[in-house]
Amino acid sequence: MDKTEKQLKNQFEDWAKEKPVNMTPLPQSGSYRKYFRMIGREKSCIGVFNPDKKENKAFIFLTKHFLKNGLNVPSLYSQNLKENIYLLEDLGDLSLYSFAEKESSQSDLSVNTLAYFKDALNNLIRFQLDGGKGLDYSVCYPRSGFDKQSILWDLNYFKYYFIKLLKIPFDEQKLEDDFQSLAGFLLSTDKNYFMYRDFQSRNIIIRNDELFFIDYQGGRKGALQYDVASLLFQAKLNLSEKVREELLNHYLSELKKYKKVDVKLFKKHYYAYVLVRLLQTLGAYGFRGYYENKSHFLLSIPYALNNLKWLVDNNLLPKKIPELTKAISSIIQNDELRKIKPILSEAKLKITINSFSFKEGIPKDFTGNGGGFVFDCRALENPGRYPEFKNSTGKDADVINFLKEKNEVVEFLNSVYSIIDESVKNYIDRGFKDLMVNFGCTGGQHRSVFCAENLFQHIKQKFDVKVDINHIQLKKMSLK
Repeated sequence: MDKTEKQLKNQFEDWAKEKPVNMTPLPQSGSYRKYFRMIGREKSCIGVFNPDKKENKAFIFLTKHFLKNGLNVPSLYSQNLKENIYLLEDLGDLSLYSFAEKESSQSDLSVNTLAYFKDALNNLIRFQLDGGKGLDYSVCYPRSGFDKQSILWDLNYFKYYFIKLLKIPFDEQKLEDDFQSLAGFLLSTDKNYFMYRDFQSRNIIIRNDELFFIDYQGGRKGALQYDVASLLFQAKLNLSEKVREELLNHYLSELKKYKKVDVKLFKKHYYAYVLVRLLQTLGAYGFRGYYENKSHFLLSIPYALNNLKWLVDNNLLPKKIPELTKAISSIIQNDELRKIKPILSEAKLKITINSFSFKEGIPKDFTGNGGGFVFDCRALENPGRYPEFKNSTGKDADVINFLKEKNEVVEFLNSVYSIIDESVKNYIDRGFKDLMVNFGCTGGQHRSVFCAENLFQHIKQKFDVKVDINHIQLKKMSLK
């Protein structure tokens, strides 16, 4: 048990007057917060550790404010902000997202799910209007409002962790000008409401047929449109255009009961907020997926790109952002992003074999499994050092014959076969769907290609699986 768990255990004992008999870590999402389900004989709760003191202060302040105003958020049982921990009511595991996955087919929501989404939007209006009454926004973190600085942070997050990581071409100054223009347009609407910031179905819990709301620590003053966009354009939720339109109209119809609404003007700004929300989430997927190498975040990219393409196809991008529009077009057409496919149900194990150059980096795993085997072929004798093999590859007869005569190459491949065979058998027995095997060398042209080809043939002859082979550097060379 580490220091954090011990502190939470002590906090539980002080609050519950009993020891926890079970303490289970819960899956982390896109933050650095740690959550634990803590269960005693009489009481239970969710224990939270968050190293960000200011965020903790904002969350606890908002929780108390919302509870005072009768909003459905978890009760706060105990806190020790000096140690960055607090205890919350355990609302269960059934999120609106997981309910929608079970109850709905493809992008069409079931009747029950649609009713829950409408209820969620009704509650959103309460957060936006009632939740903002008497709220001291100065405590909100990291900004008191979703202002120009906040918008530019999100847009630069997208720039540095998505389009730059993917090497999408753009003019730096022109893109900055577009960011300024977009921020100005977003801020030209009424922005004097509570903005939840991350109002999406994973943060909505269903308990006893009632909705409860979590993860609002980033809330601040802002426009109404942002949170509606967050829910209806949540990437993996993948709502159909028809359902999104029905839910948007429901929200507007309910909102009109409390205030005057210019629907045409609202929607004009709404789609601009959809855009900035999509760009922010792509930045997050890039940071977590490409930079931190947490590949399961990459699986949401296809859905976000589909939403982005829908905005483009329906001519809903704001005007006067030509460089950003050009970058978006490049993203939608990007070959690497097109490789990322949502997880599909495959009857057989799929094995992907890659050859690559270490100069270009180890290939990304787009299945969400975090990668597989990486074999370093650079200890093998390099045909590329001989002039007669300079223009050949590991698929050509002269290089194949050269490498087959080397004992160390034969021994290397036999070792690879032994390791991979055991994994393939295990993966088949356990019903796993994907395995990636990578062979790297200096140039990605000779040794890695040869080894990848040999493993490809070995697997095809020995196992009833689906196997693909990609020679990454050879593809790049063919395009030059």
